[in-house]
Parts: sequence; C-alpha cells; structure tokens
Amino acid sequence: MEISAERIKQLRERSGAGVMACKRALQEGGGDMERAMEILRQQGLAQVAKRAGREAAQGIVESYIHGGGRIGVLVEVNCETDFVARTPEFRQLAHDIAMQIAFANPPSVAADGTSGSAISPDARELDGVPLLDQPFIRDERQTIADIVRETALKTGENIVIRRFTRYELGTAE
Repeated sequence: MEISAERIKQLRERSGAGVMACKRALQEGGGDMERAMEILRQQGLAQVAKRAGREAAQGIVESYIHGGGRIGVLVEVNCETDFVARTPEFRQLAHDIAMQIAFANPPSVAADGTSGSAISPDARELDGVPLLDQPFIRDERQTIADIVRETALKTGENIVIRRFTRYELGTAE
C-alpha cells in the first residue's frame, strides 16, 4: 500500500515518532490513522520498557505554587541527559506533575511506596492513591504513568519521577 507523505507527516506530528516508524505503522495499519497510532503506541511501550533500566541521573527540580501561596510543591523529575532536561516537552511534564501533586496530594510516587513525601493528608477521593496511578487532572483518560511514558517515548530516554515534597499552610509534618 502506498502511503502519502502528507499522511506520514500528520502521523508524525501527532505521535512524535520518526518518519520511517510512521510509514511502517501506516502500512501495517492499512492507512488507518488511529490504528497506526495504536501500533506506534505498542511499539513505543516496548521501547520504553527496554530503557527503564538505564540510569536517569539528569533532570530538573520543578516548583509549583498554588492557591495564592497556600500550597507549594517541589518535584524532582529525572532523565538520562541534560539535553532532554532542557526540552519544552520535559519541562511541561515536570510542571504538569507538580500541578498534579498540588491538587491530589499523593502519598508516594509508586504503589510500593517508593519516593515522595506528601506532608498533608487530604480527604479527597484520590487520598492514598500513588502519584503514578492517579488520573491526570488535565485528561482523566490518562494516568500520570501514561504521560510519563508518552514523554519518554517522544524524548527517547528513560524518565523517572524521583521524589517530591508538598507543603500546605496550616498543616504539620
């Protein structure tokens, strides 16, 4: 099946994948854009899983202040290179994660309790749900783990939320 350059360009803009990967996905998907996206997503998950063991020692510490200064968050998000840490996609991810922490007050980063130290318990419905398992506040169809994987797929690097601290006025540790 012959795939037009325009279709490849559209898929590339939507997915962030390389030109040849987009072309192969469109061919495999019979020209269907949604099926090609799913193929790329599956391939990307496999690639992200392969990179999961690589060291992520670079990154940024993102701060976020909410509620007129009543809630503050510091979150450390790591990647493999300082080049990726400076990209707009990575910085947006760190900002979105900090906003999520301010809103949902997770007890830890992951279900096993690793990393993260939320300071104030909260009675919201997400109380007790680890950060990576929470639905993303901007798109509840995705979890935080999903947006981290998507950014890792776009950047080609392992991305890890290392730790966070959330402060809220009027609460004690």
